[in-house]
Amino acid sequence: MGVDVISSDVLVKQSEGFLVSEMDGEKVMLSIENGKYYNLGQTGSRIWELIASPVTISGIVDQLVEEFEIGREACEQQVFAFLRQLAAEKLIQVCFKR
Repeated sequence: MGVDVISSDVLVKQSEGFLVSEMDGEKVMLSIENGKYYNLGQTGSRIWELIASPVTISGIVDQLVEEFEIGREACEQQVFAFLRQLAAEKLIQVCFKR
């Protein structure tokens, strides 16, 4: 499934094949497949933790709105943009809810 299908009613989860470490409170990753290095930043690191198991995007947004001082609409926009980037790099798997 491609990046164009990311919506609040799909499940997302981490893809496998990455070495992940924490540095200064942020997750850094190395793709074993393509040798690329990724720094997810503070919020991105939290999203990465939330998608360790399949979760809906609305579930991610619910959690982030509780944890951070951000409005729901702004949070949704940022989460969708971030997940589209991750999907484009094949860092996440996107699937329809069952």
